[in-house]
Amino acid sequence: MSLPLHLSVKLGKHLLKQKLRRREKFPLLVEVETLFACNLKCAGCGKIQHPAGTLKQRMPVQQALGAVEECGAPMVALSGGEPLMHPQMHVIVRELLARKKFVLLCTNAVLLPKHLHKFRPDRNFVWMVHIDGLKERHDESVSKDGVFDQAVEAIRLAKSKGFQVYTNSTFFNTDTPQDIIDVLDFLNDELKVDRMQISPGYAYEKAPDQDRFLGVQQTRETFRKAFAGGNRQKWRFNHSALFLDFLEGKRDFACTPWGIPLYNLKGWQRPCYLMEDGYASTYQELLDTTEWEKYGRGKDPRCDNCMAHCGYEPSAVLATVGSLRESIRAATSM
Repeated sequence: MSLPLHLSVKLGKHLLKQKLRRREKFPLLVEVETLFACNLKCAGCGKIQHPAGTLKQRMPVQQALGAVEECGAPMVALSGGEPLMHPQMHVIVRELLARKKFVLLCTNAVLLPKHLHKFRPDRNFVWMVHIDGLKERHDESVSKDGVFDQAVEAIRLAKSKGFQVYTNSTFFNTDTPQDIIDVLDFLNDELKVDRMQISPGYAYEKAPDQDRFLGVQQTRETFRKAFAGGNRQKWRFNHSALFLDFLEGKRDFACTPWGIPLYNLKGWQRPCYLMEDGYASTYQELLDTTEWEKYGRGKDPRCDNCMAHCGYEPSAVLATVGSLRESIRAATSM
């Protein structure tokens, strides 16, 4: 399965508007980190290695809304750190929904039951819960026992209250194709989450553990085996068909780093969510002054093994809308 119909329509309108305006670079989704602090210390995370003073900062509501309005993306992912540690996260979500944005609140779900009452179900609001394996594997990934069980119960609670729940699973070289099958079967068939998002892990320079990241060929072989036997068709993915083709090695794309820009307490991060090469004060400055030609596979060694969805899903979406055949394929797979 591909993207939900109403989200595909929203994206289609946005893409048509950009084409009519003859814009070459524009966002599909904006990632907003309203804080760096987190209640977990995951081994593969490069987002929490900041000084104590920085970890105490929280982005004001109007600053977060201003960044979203400035870039004009139709979708917003609120991340961190752990967004539910922000005391006004429910206000940010409410204001974004009032602006007709599709909002994904990315969380480890540990704090979700405590804060669930502050939010209301909406077809444009999704809890995006990180699940990086079944119990043992997930708890190892987040470096804390019991988190998997907490996340599962939080998902069940949110769904019982009428919320949409998506999951985001990152896989590493410690994961076999069967590991991927097992966790996606559990999420799809037993927990019955609405959609699932997957990505090979990226080797953050500041991640505590640097020995767990997949190379390109290993990524392709792993996902090709995991997707075999009709698995890919039965799982409810939150991805375009071409991105899944990309993971299997059936298609290749250049990265589109400006498609999912990152805004955080420091500004607009260059060049993308995964790499920190300085900051721009405005989204237009990010577009105009970043040397995009220096990045990508074969250009910057940090990009050579990256197949993360934040860089390549926008490439796949643009390739889909640029092809009548792929557009029909996307429409018939909903």
